[in-house]
Amino acid sequence: MWRWGVVTLTCEGTSRGGRGAGVGLRYHEAGPAGAEAPVLVMLHGGGPGASAWGAFGGVLGAFAGRFRTLLVDLPGFGRSDKPELDKDVFSFGADAVAGLLDELGVEKAHFAGVSLGGGVCVRMALDHPDKVDRLLLTAPAGLALNLFTAEPTEGVKRLIEFGVAPEPTREHVRAFLTSLVHDPSHVTDAFVEERYAQALDPGARLGAQRLGAAFAKWPEGSLLWREAHRITRPTLLTWGREDRVNPVDGAFVALKAMPDARLHVFPRCGHLAYVEREAEFLRLAVDFLEG
Repeated sequence: MWRWGVVTLTCEGTSRGGRGAGVGLRYHEAGPAGAEAPVLVMLHGGGPGASAWGAFGGVLGAFAGRFRTLLVDLPGFGRSDKPELDKDVFSFGADAVAGLLDELGVEKAHFAGVSLGGGVCVRMALDHPDKVDRLLLTAPAGLALNLFTAEPTEGVKRLIEFGVAPEPTREHVRAFLTSLVHDPSHVTDAFVEERYAQALDPGARLGAQRLGAAFAKWPEGSLLWREAHRITRPTLLTWGREDRVNPVDGAFVALKAMPDARLHVFPRCGHLAYVEREAEFLRLAVDFLEG
């Protein structure tokens, strides 16, 4: 439970429902109302039990003080629909989010995404550029091209192990979550239990299967770095120096190719900069988005 002004922000209290591109989407909303309020859309990463609230519920209050903030469960995750995909994961997610914004009457927004959600933000900027103002990307999937790190990376290996296990265990979840951070103290027993329970939900398992099938069917859809030169919106790339999922060397092709990109690297930080370097991340994010 977090505070924004005198309003208490809770998961259920901020929860909303909508549709985009024929897909039912669940999202959380907080912040100023009215047509003049700047809008920020935040898109979470993947992995067992991932959801918009699980990723960004803790920082919603900080952003909602300045932006009409929407935390969206991407298709296949959280309480959104788990459809069979008819295109690659990033394009499918971007089309769904674009449709949701149309339903809400939002013409343009800032986009912030981490990992898989960062890849969806990139595809938004490529396929729906008129809807995108600024991009805040944290170790975005698809845009990263590893120059010095062998693939699959440690984090991806842990994710694969969970996905192929006949009966995934708490230790599978703990191993994956630990690969996301530099400081393992963030991976508490309570956190593991929460994500384990969410990951075993039949809907979550169906969503993961269908997303995995889409990645296998349209692998070239993941190669967003090949189109980085077409992203002209102002972009802040943020990365943890110790990221073991999308290592920091993956940032440099995008940084070089994108006309208006800048990069901030957090030391002693893994894949989740907004968790391990929360205060610094929020200062950078707000300064950039309001710039």
